[in-house]
Amino acid sequence: MSATSATSCALPPPLEAEQEEQEGSETHMSVLWYAGQLAITYYDTENCSVYFMPEIPDNEDLKLLQKVIGELNPQCIVTSAKQDQNIAKFLTNLTATAAEKDIGKPEIVLFPNIDFGLEVSKQRILSRQFPFIPSHMTATEKILYLSSIIPFESPLMIRALGGLLKFLDRRRVGVELEDSSIAVPILAFKKFVLSDTVDMDEDTYCVLQIFKSDIHPSVYKLSSGLKEGFSLYGILNRCRCKWGEKLLRLWLTRPTRNLTELNKRLDVINFFLLAQNYETVLTLQNCLKNIKNVPLILKRMTLSNTKVSDWQALYKTAYNAVCLRDTCRSLPNTIELFQTISRVFTDDLHYIANLISKVVDFEGSLSESRFTVRSNVDATIDEKKRKLMGLSDFLTEVAQKELETLDNHIPFCSVIYIPLIGFLLSIPRLPNMVDKTDFEIEGLDFMFLSEDKLHYRSARTKELDSLLGDLHSEVRDQETLIMHQLQTKILEKSEVLYSVIEYTAHLDVLLALAAIARENAYCRPRFTHHHGFHIKDGRHPLMELCAKTFVANPADSGEAAKRIKIITGPNSSGKSVYLKQVGLIVFMALIGSYVPAAEAEIGVIDGIYTRIHSRESVSVGLSTFMIDLNQVAKAVNNATERSLVLIDEFGKGTNTLDGLSLLAAVLRYWIRQGTQCPQVFVSTNFHSLMQLELLPDTPLLEYLTMETHQDGEELIFFYQIKEGMSTVSHAANIAALAGMPAKIIERGVEVSELIRNGKPIKRLDHPSKGDRMEKCKSIVEKFLCIDLDDPQVDLEEFLSKEVLSSAASVL
Repeated sequence: MSATSATSCALPPPLEAEQEEQEGSETHMSVLWYAGQLAITYYDTENCSVYFMPEIPDNEDLKLLQKVIGELNPQCIVTSAKQDQNIAKFLTNLTATAAEKDIGKPEIVLFPNIDFGLEVSKQRILSRQFPFIPSHMTATEKILYLSSIIPFESPLMIRALGGLLKFLDRRRVGVELEDSSIAVPILAFKKFVLSDTVDMDEDTYCVLQIFKSDIHPSVYKLSSGLKEGFSLYGILNRCRCKWGEKLLRLWLTRPTRNLTELNKRLDVINFFLLAQNYETVLTLQNCLKNIKNVPLILKRMTLSNTKVSDWQALYKTAYNAVCLRDTCRSLPNTIELFQTISRVFTDDLHYIANLISKVVDFEGSLSESRFTVRSNVDATIDEKKRKLMGLSDFLTEVAQKELETLDNHIPFCSVIYIPLIGFLLSIPRLPNMVDKTDFEIEGLDFMFLSEDKLHYRSARTKELDSLLGDLHSEVRDQETLIMHQLQTKILEKSEVLYSVIEYTAHLDVLLALAAIARENAYCRPRFTHHHGFHIKDGRHPLMELCAKTFVANPADSGEAAKRIKIITGPNSSGKSVYLKQVGLIVFMALIGSYVPAAEAEIGVIDGIYTRIHSRESVSVGLSTFMIDLNQVAKAVNNATERSLVLIDEFGKGTNTLDGLSLLAAVLRYWIRQGTQCPQVFVSTNFHSLMQLELLPDTPLLEYLTMETHQDGEELIFFYQIKEGMSTVSHAANIAALAGMPAKIIERGVEVSELIRNGKPIKRLDHPSKGDRMEKCKSIVEKFLCIDLDDPQVDLEEFLSKEVLSSAASVL
């Protein structure tokens, strides 16, 4: 487990001298899992700090939670009493497993769900007195301070934190013997990430456009939610089955720095990209299309609610899983995924497919909309079905004999079978049969009237009931019994089916990544243990699909030099796209994908931090500039020498001088760290940063600019990065391209020149000297006409109406 915080970035290894103290340390954890999102907070009594992990996806198997608990080994786990069945089962199994292994099992504490309410939790955080917050701060300043440390935009995490604070106050952890007025000490809030996970917040995912939700264009699907928009996930998602899509999304939310795992994924993609393996790829993709929703089918089986379509889906899944296994057995064993599929996809799959195909009559099941059994499966069922098949001709003969005994006025009759009622004699209703008394026929028992047909029991139909019985119901009952037996046998082999879902999802994602890499000429990234990276001819994976021509650009960040890049250039020259391009290429490498570049060598990366777009938030009433500051604060507080930081136009949301000062201060802070500073890419239009030499001359700095050419009044963009710096923003040219009226642009240029040369700016609507003179004469003449001896003259009124009102235009 690695941890980052507002004040320190990593938990130091324990010293031997501190071993005795550490034995007494405890960890108390609060956990919430809702709709596939996991939030965790915990309190460490050793350093009196609260650690939080913002919401992160976790499947129903809760493997991520299991990993966190395994690393932290908490003494107590707090959660809501109103919880999902999956996490309830997980916590039950957790205590049972701990008892079996004879290790300290965690205490499970359940609080009412109201204690985890969002507003209650926010109030609990904001009203608490923390020693690290200066006492002179006002309530508003305290909120702003806490918002720079705690991500209030993560509601599930805030709820978990609120529950943890409630638990600490109730248990009085560490202050059990102290006076009740003394609260549990909390000396810091720190963010933590799992040891192999790359740290990225929601802002980074948003600005890099890794996911993007759009309203569905179809009016019929407006109520069903959102659809994936133009995003990295959208272009990478070539998956053929649902489980592949889920796993791809999971990989994107959990970029890893486990180089062994990344290289395993890249090896599989490399194999699929070889020309000689194209037919194999098509075979695997065709099989993957038939991998269905097995967990849902198995759930229905346990509830005895299986549909005909479920049997078809399960048969297709088992059959195609066998095909996948046989295909993988013919592939090189040097690739671990193929080897695992060959081993884990056991003959149980063949057994399941054979069993279903021999027992289930798919054609009959579809026609009757229920489960039916093939012939030669059960002799009793076969015999009864044969009787039912020959029943029609036999009943015709019985009806003929019945007609001979009936009145001559009855033209015809028939013998029918109704399930649960039995065999009945049916005759047409004659015109003289008006009342119920007219329905009585000697030797027959009247049953009911339906559709102008009278139904009776006769001696022969009673004999048929005793001889043949309720054949249809008996056949259904016996087929249902066989279905239950079949379900039981399949559920006994369900472990292999869950393995199919897990490994076909891996195969599906890697095939999808190989497909996009083939189409767009991506390259395989190389990983090193050094800090920094080298990208040759990098491209933005989304922009290159939109632009007619996309200009590739390199990106280099060294281990001891050129770690901080200052990028200048006119607006619209491609600075922001370049920053996002660098971030996306590094991110794609960290999920095990090929990347849009000619070459890519990626060093150790433990986090990606951005300040590119301002995401508005009303949760704690922060201004746009405060949100920008929070984003930069996250980078300053959490970034290490292994982190990548992308900053675009920071400081523009406030006074120019203040913004410039803040940007320079942040950069100087990182420069003072020397080779321990993160890999920083900063784009800015603050040319004074270079002109006033606010940054020291150091090998850590490199100045880059986007190449342009001024051809008369036209500005030509080359979108090519090069060494150097820009001293002009070309704002007038950009305004013209945006369609701004020429007069406004002309006036803007004029004012800009006056400011630059330190000259006064004259108003356009300012009156001429002659007009001002006439105005002054008029005021003087009016004043001279005033009789100052007249008591009715209001001199103050004259001054306010005539003199002061005209002062602005005269002076």
